[in-house]
Amino acid sequence: MPKYSAEPANRLKSCKARGSDLRVHFKNTVEAANAIRGWNLKKAQIYLEDVIGHKRIVPVKHFRNGVGRHAQAKEFNQAQGRWPEKACKLLLSLLKNAESNAEVKGLDVDNLFVSHIQVNQAPRGRRRTYRAHGRINAYMSSPAHIELILSEKEEIVKKAEEEGTTKSKSKLAKKVKVGGGVEAQ
Repeated sequence: MPKYSAEPANRLKSCKARGSDLRVHFKNTVEAANAIRGWNLKKAQIYLEDVIGHKRIVPVKHFRNGVGRHAQAKEFNQAQGRWPEKACKLLLSLLKNAESNAEVKGLDVDNLFVSHIQVNQAPRGRRRTYRAHGRINAYMSSPAHIELILSEKEEIVKKAEEEGTTKSKSKLAKKVKVGGGVEAQ
């Protein structure tokens, strides 16, 4: 079983999925993964489908050099953004795989959120391209490893108020007044 870089807080209430040496651009995948980190599962799936259909955009925050400006990025208070279709399709398939893992575990699928998602660089694929005057240059790909963990949101239970915690007037009257002196009449 492969090792994940993070472990869920509660193993019984979470599920995992990962992909290794995926032929997608590392930088685009990082930006798409950062966009859905912490989101609800269904919300993340709808968002990625909208990105594939060019209805919404993936904001580019880290690898920004040479990325064009688009009005759709205003949704995330950014100017630059992209529609990385291949990366979004792979993330969608990983989310679907994690969702089916959750169903097998008996988790509530509607209550899942992306608690951990990480994209790492994989070893580069080597090809070559032929240039003028008989020269050859490297023509390398930048694949990625992706891992994600979905967890169930834990319900926050408020502490019940106990009866008899209100102080009576007689108990309040017995307290020593600040100043400790005799009251002036």
